[in-house]
Amino acid sequence: MQGQTNRVATMSLLSLTNPPGWSVCSALCILIVLLPEAKADNLNTTTQRNGGGSQCGEYTNQVMENGMCRLVATLPQLDEQRCPDMFRCTDEVSYWLHENEERKQQIVALKETISELQEELRNHRHRIKVLELQSEERNHMNISLEERFHELELHYAEATTLLHLQGTLILDLQNQLHNLTLLVNKVKRSPGCLINIVRPNPLMSAQEALHPEIQHVRNCPIDCASIYYNGVRRSGLYTVVPSLAGMPVEVYCDMDTDGGGWTVIQRRVDGSVSFDRSWRDYRDGFGDLHSEFWLGNDHIHDLSTQGDYSLRINLEDWTNKHKHALYQSFSVDDEEHQYRLHVSGFSGTVQDSFSWYHDKQGFSTPDSGNICAEISHGGWWYNQCFYANLNGVYYRGGHYTPKGRGPLGPDGIVWHSWRDSDYYSLRKVSMMIRPRSFRSRLSP
Repeated sequence: MQGQTNRVATMSLLSLTNPPGWSVCSALCILIVLLPEAKADNLNTTTQRNGGGSQCGEYTNQVMENGMCRLVATLPQLDEQRCPDMFRCTDEVSYWLHENEERKQQIVALKETISELQEELRNHRHRIKVLELQSEERNHMNISLEERFHELELHYAEATTLLHLQGTLILDLQNQLHNLTLLVNKVKRSPGCLINIVRPNPLMSAQEALHPEIQHVRNCPIDCASIYYNGVRRSGLYTVVPSLAGMPVEVYCDMDTDGGGWTVIQRRVDGSVSFDRSWRDYRDGFGDLHSEFWLGNDHIHDLSTQGDYSLRINLEDWTNKHKHALYQSFSVDDEEHQYRLHVSGFSGTVQDSFSWYHDKQGFSTPDSGNICAEISHGGWWYNQCFYANLNGVYYRGGHYTPKGRGPLGPDGIVWHSWRDSDYYSLRKVSMMIRPRSFRSRLSP
């Protein structure tokens, strides 16, 4: 055996029994190579596990491409000794065969586990896809429900608006019916003028024009000057029927100032009535004809446009000083044209603060969106904003400051040229109109 020291001994185990403690690898070929210790280092193998002792050397195992297990044992040669009996190392070989079998089973188990995990991953992805589709359907359904809900809200808002409008119309009709009832009763009590049941028409025949009711309508006074010409010389409340409107309206007639015949359209005397009113109030009129009032823009329009009218404004301060402004021409357009003011031909005992700045201006109220009306707390023919404002806040004592209502601007009853100030509020003011051609007559 010594002559074969440098030889390579190869042993092939073609078949193995299954001794106790061994695990057999089917179709397993075990190759045991006896190599010199120096040459064993040159083996290019993938080592999975090393083993062996001083007698049995070292062992390596390798999984082949065909799935077979390859076991290589490097048995050391001892100087001047024979090679160790390899069968003494069979226990260790058996151990490594058993280890390889267990690892192969572990690999199979791991492959099965990986396959199960991959299947479970595919199932999870499928479920996620299903959930995404369901989420998209729910989102689409939610959007549809939101659109439907929005449509229902719009329908509800429209229905509410129509209901409110219907209620407002019913209330307006009730108010008009009430006012007509009052007018009918007043006209019936008036001995000189009945209600104009029939409106005079140029196309009427001569026989129709002689009808008693038509005669009564034609005999109705159209303003306070008509009442004056009918022989009435006492100031007070009277009913007139403007020729353009054809409907009776109650007015206050001033039969004392400058010969009389004045139809009063505005008056401030004691601050008992608030003039911080809406467009509707200024259109229809408000207040008490015996004290403070605004006759109403509709009535002012009907009266001032049925002929050529003059305007007189009476002013009084807190020292009982009286002055007046007279305008030869005065009229107010209808509501469609914002009750636009036309005033000119100034004369009087006070400097003009009205016509030169407010002529051709439309009427505004605090609720109409005009900032000047909001600041001044009243309705007027504003023009950035005013030099005269007879419908402002009533301040007792004359002088006032805007601190009480915020630093927005003056808001009193102002005639700027009276004190050259916007912060002096007058005590009494009135506005009245009569035909420009009016001539006073001596009482009979």
